[in-house]
Amino acid sequence: MERRSAGIHYPGSFGEFQTWFQSDADCLDYLEWLRWPSGFVCPECGHAGGWRLGDGRFMCTDCGNRTSVTAGTIFDRTRTPLTVWFAAW
Repeated sequence: MERRSAGIHYPGSFGEFQTWFQSDADCLDYLEWLRWPSGFVCPECGHAGGWRLGDGRFMCTDCGNRTSVTAGTIFDRTRTPLTVWFAAW
C-alpha cells in the first residue's frame, strides 16, 4: 500500500478540508474511495462488482446483498450529517 500524503489523499489544511467536504455526498464519495479503492467489493461474499441503487446503497451482482458505504463503520445509522462527523474527526 502506498503512503498517503496530505493534499493528495486527504486535506492538508482546514481550508482544503472545507473545499473537499462541502456536502454529505462529498463525504460519502471519500468514504467509498477509502473502503473500496478498486471498486465495490461485497462484504458478504467478497464478489467484486455490483450496482449502485437509487438510495445510495450498493447491491452485489453475485449474492444480492445490499450494503452502504457507512455500514459497519462509526457512521452507520447516524442521524448526524457526515460533514459534522468529518469536521470532528
